[in-house]
Amino acid sequence: MSETHTGRLLVATPQIEEGVFRRSVVLVLHHDEDGAQGLVLNRPIDADVDAVLPGWEEHATEPAKVFQGGPVQLDSALGLVAVPGDDPEPTGVKRLFGAVALVDLDTPPLLVVPEVAGLRIFAGYSGWSPGQLEDEVRTGSWFVVDSENGDAFTQDPDELWERVLRRQPAPLQWVAWFPADPTQN
Repeated sequence: MSETHTGRLLVATPQIEEGVFRRSVVLVLHHDEDGAQGLVLNRPIDADVDAVLPGWEEHATEPAKVFQGGPVQLDSALGLVAVPGDDPEPTGVKRLFGAVALVDLDTPPLLVVPEVAGLRIFAGYSGWSPGQLEDEVRTGSWFVVDSENGDAFTQDPDELWERVLRRQPAPLQWVAWFPADPTQN
């Protein structure tokens, strides 16, 4: 493995035409020779957080919905939080990189919430076996770009794919205007 994509974004290319990864933006939480794990940042589902995790919804970043983190283990929930600056990890929180951290959802929300700047709940996650992500990048399924602080907690997830692409240098930014249905072009 030549480079790690931990902390970066995978932006689906128009080559991915269906499923949870169509026009998705995935934050890579971990990537090494054993594989990769990430969360799709722009797939809110029609489920209130309190329906899954009572007590967390009032603290969730808008839109306060559960997001589909990927196709793996949809019956599990992951909490993603932002820990400001170099503050120590609050109780029940494990920093992954920069300000991004996972929260143990068994921790009472009132122990965590005062110490974090954002909270999002995901059902499931995205996972790749060893070498799989590298192959998908090489064959043109993903653009790998830098993440920005607000990406994981955007209040407008439906616009994230286009917004991330528009901030890239040309010609990559031109993909943001690729029609959702190329036959209508």
